[in-house]
Parts: sequence; structure tokens; C-alpha cells
Amino acid sequence: MLDIATDLNRWVEEGRDFAVATVVSVGGSAPRGPGAAMAVDGEGTVIGSVSGGCVEGAVYDLCVQALDEGEAVVERFGYSDDDAFAVGLTCGGVIEVLVAPVAVDSPDRAVFAAALTAAARGEATALARVYRGPAELLGRPLLVTPAGAGDGTLGGHPDLDRTAVGESRALLAAGRTGEFVVSESGAHCGTAVTVLVESSQPPPRMIVFGAVDFAAALVRVGKFLGYHVTVCDARPVFATRARFPDADDIVIEWPHRYLRGTTTDARTVLCVLTHDAKFDV
Repeated sequence: MLDIATDLNRWVEEGRDFAVATVVSVGGSAPRGPGAAMAVDGEGTVIGSVSGGCVEGAVYDLCVQALDEGEAVVERFGYSDDDAFAVGLTCGGVIEVLVAPVAVDSPDRAVFAAALTAAARGEATALARVYRGPAELLGRPLLVTPAGAGDGTLGGHPDLDRTAVGESRALLAAGRTGEFVVSESGAHCGTAVTVLVESSQPPPRMIVFGAVDFAAALVRVGKFLGYHVTVCDARPVFATRARFPDADDIVIEWPHRYLRGTTTDARTVLCVLTHDAKFDV
């Protein structure tokens, strides 16, 4: 559901009741992967998608049902050889979808709201939820940040939450949405529950040193690939918005000084295009 966080966060701010269907498991060929989501509000408005079209109608009905009954459910969709007109995936794959209501008076509303707000702001956030296990645990949210647990509970043994925090932080650090299997008591043995962890990270950075003509093409490619692109050059006459309209940031500074003071991580890409020893990092 974090992939539609901006729209869902607006619904939260407007005080709407809604239900969210999230792809939690995929087998074989499927249009969308785990974490893909579709939401329906109390007036029937829809945002997002879980399948690209082939099961959206059935998922819509499940969201309406979840809003009416106030219970989370998991539904499996696959290809039906017996009935060509049955609801299923024409690509031959199998998906499982967790459908959970998020009503204004829900005790978990604040946890969902915090996760959606953080994701909409581009902050590193993970949301863990049980999708296989006891009915009372289905869909309960646990918000996890890089520093640890933020809010919420999976609803079981306290050790389940502690294990979930550790697993979620690892997935968040890798920028991955994934799952893990653990017991209700938090151990890796016993009666199993399966937990989906959705990760939302700010976009990776691309820093382009050198405000030269062909840097403009690289900036466009970087934006297309999902990078937050910064152009850095010490020459203000070249580092202008008119020359690099697609860049997120344009910094007039010596490259080594800017690199010393800015934040980078394992996902940051540095592109040195100055072709000048005075400017090369």
C-alpha cells in the first residue's frame, strides 16, 4: 500500500474510510509484484491497481465487503482452466491479496496514517503485516523505521514484534519489499505466520559533476530511472536552470567541497563529466 501512499495520505487527512487490497504473494507470471495496492473509499472511489485489470472487479468487491464487515481477508487469484469466464489471471500466474479496512475509528488507523505520511514525504519507512496465520493477526500493522520500531503491533507475542522489527529493518536497508516466516512467539520454529514487509525509500541520488552539454542528456536519463538528480559545478554561468530544467537540484560549488558536505549512501551514483583536472573529484 505504500506505493500509493501520496493518495492514501490525502484520504487520511480528509477523514475518509477506505479499504486497501495489497498483493502479498506472487507465483509464476503476474502483472504486478508484492506491495502493489488498490484502495476503495466509502463512496466507491478507486485508486491504484493490483493486476493491471484482470481481477480488479473482484478485488473492488472485496474492498467494499471489508468496509462493510470491518474484517481483513486474504484472497487467492489464479488461472482457471475449467472455466474460461472465471475471475483469474490470464497470464497464468497466481497472486494472493490481503484486503484490510482502514476506518476512521479503527484502532490501527494512526499506525497506517504515520506510515503513509512518512512514505508520502519520501522518508525511509517499512510496514509489516501478517497475511498467513491466525485470523486475529491478519492485517495488523507494525511501522518500522531505520532506527527501529515506530508504532503499532502485529498483535501476537511481544517477541513476534521484536523479530519483525529486525527482519523489517534488514529489508528496509536493502530497499526491498519481501516476506519472512516466523512462529507466533517470534521464533523460527513452531506454528508459522507469514509477514509481508513493504519498504518505501527516498529515491536514490545521482550527482552529476560538470555542467556540460551532454550532462543534460544524462540528467534526463537519471530522472527517467527514478533518481533524485543533482548537477554540481563551480561555474555559475554554466550551472543554470535553463540548461538543466530536469535536474532536481543545481548546486554552484567546487565538487570536492560539495561531496564532503552532502549525504551519500550505497545507492548514490557519482558521474564525473567535467573533463577538467581542476574540477574532477
